[in-house]
Amino acid sequence: MKFALSPEHLDFGASIRKLFESGSTTAAVRAWSADDPAPGRTLIEQLAAAGTFGLTISEEFGGLDAEPLDQLVAFVEIGRAAAPGPLVESAAVVPALLQSPATTDPEPARRWLPGISEGTLSATAAFAGRGGRAVAVDADRVDLVLVVDGDRMSTGRVGEPLRSVDPARRLFVVEADELVAEGPQVAAAAAAGFDAGVLANAAQLLGAGKALLDASTDYVQQRKQFGRPIGEFQALKQKLADVFIGLDLAEPLLYRAALTTATPNRARDTSAAAVACADAAYRAARSALQVHGAIGYTAEYDLSLWLTRVTALRNAWGTPDLHRGRVADALRAGTAVDHSGALT
Repeated sequence: MKFALSPEHLDFGASIRKLFESGSTTAAVRAWSADDPAPGRTLIEQLAAAGTFGLTISEEFGGLDAEPLDQLVAFVEIGRAAAPGPLVESAAVVPALLQSPATTDPEPARRWLPGISEGTLSATAAFAGRGGRAVAVDADRVDLVLVVDGDRMSTGRVGEPLRSVDPARRLFVVEADELVAEGPQVAAAAAAGFDAGVLANAAQLLGAGKALLDASTDYVQQRKQFGRPIGEFQALKQKLADVFIGLDLAEPLLYRAALTTATPNRARDTSAAAVACADAAYRAARSALQVHGAIGYTAEYDLSLWLTRVTALRNAWGTPDLHRGRVADALRAGTAVDHSGALT
């Protein structure tokens, strides 16, 4: 079995990366934080034209009916660019939430999914937590807010804004409004939607970690101390090598999870990927800050866009402890181990 991205996946990822290499992405992120969403919306329209939002939407609802792996390839590049907007929610979570209940009531899926796939309708989603409070990303800038509370799914009303460690991830409390669906199928859709968000978020973290490693590698080759590039010092070589190894080991866990989304091991593999990608990206962020020194602390320096993004995404879809607990629960339940040592 060859466990590697196909040439088609590599070409698709390269096309998404090229989309962000125009030089305007960092400006769009800063504008999004400063209440100027126009540049960010231009990027989102370009992503939609590339098919990003329709990848996991079935052809019945105007999508491409692609595999989860295709979507993760795109989200690695989205994370590498630190692109703004509720991209995880629009492309991964809302399609999962709407397509599962469509077996009993296809009307909501027919109403909203074609627009999401085309990029003409933006969406975000929130899951009610303890106390019933639900928090959504960029809820004031989208056409559709979905709120899931147990076995009930409703549209949402935008409430008070919340402070975010990442200014480009604008958070709002949302309240349930019009009922969209309810019943056991909604609870199942909520579980699938949550895992879809976790996995896309993990892919973003992996991409952000890679961007931070690239920035650090470039910097240590340019910055000089005692007449030598600081990248020649063994301590920095080892630090960046550890970052590379962490990212390299997290990547196959991410892609493995994409292959098991339709199996009973979905939650376990999704959480394993989430922990690995979050840990690797956080190490990349800490190392980048240490390597860059004082300049890395300044908001004006572009490195800060990735540092704050990693900090925010690390806990955005469940803390590392939550995901380690899900993996541990699966192991305690008697998950088998095959002869190669891989979890099955």
